[in-house]
Amino acid sequence: MESAQILDEPFPAASKSATGQIDGVSTEATALFFADRILITLCQEGRLSQWIQVPLSAPSPAVVDMALANESLLPMSHLTPRTLLGGGGEERESLGQLYAVQIASYIARRDSAERRTLVLGLGLQKLRPDREAFFDVLELVQKLL
Repeated sequence: MESAQILDEPFPAASKSATGQIDGVSTEATALFFADRILITLCQEGRLSQWIQVPLSAPSPAVVDMALANESLLPMSHLTPRTLLGGGGEERESLGQLYAVQIASYIARRDSAERRTLVLGLGLQKLRPDREAFFDVLELVQKLL
C-alpha cells in the first residue's frame, strides 16, 4: 500500500471564489485547496444537494501518461467519480458525476503531478443535459483554478 504524500500547505487553506451564470441562474463558485483535497462548490440560492468525489491519482502511471497525451475534451479514462451524498435520481447522479470527472480531467491535464482528490458539491436548481449549461459550469470552474 502506497503511503500518503503530505504536502506542506499554509493554514488556513487557500481559497478562491467567483460568480457567474449557469443556465441563466446566478451561481456562486468556491474552491478550497487542502493538502489532501480540492473542494469545489457550485451553489444556486445557497443550496448544496449533491457531493461527488474523484481521486486524481491513477492505479498506474502509464494510464495517466496515455490520458495526458490526449488533448480532447473527453474525460480522462482513469478517473472514477463516486457520489458521496444526494444522488437525486439516476439522471441527476450521472450528470453530476459527468461534471465531476470533467472538472477532474481539467485539473489533471493542467497539472500532471496533481494527486489530491477532487470533492465537488453541486447545488444547481436545474441539472439538465444541456450543452450550454455544461459549458457554463466548466467556464465558471476554470475561473477558480
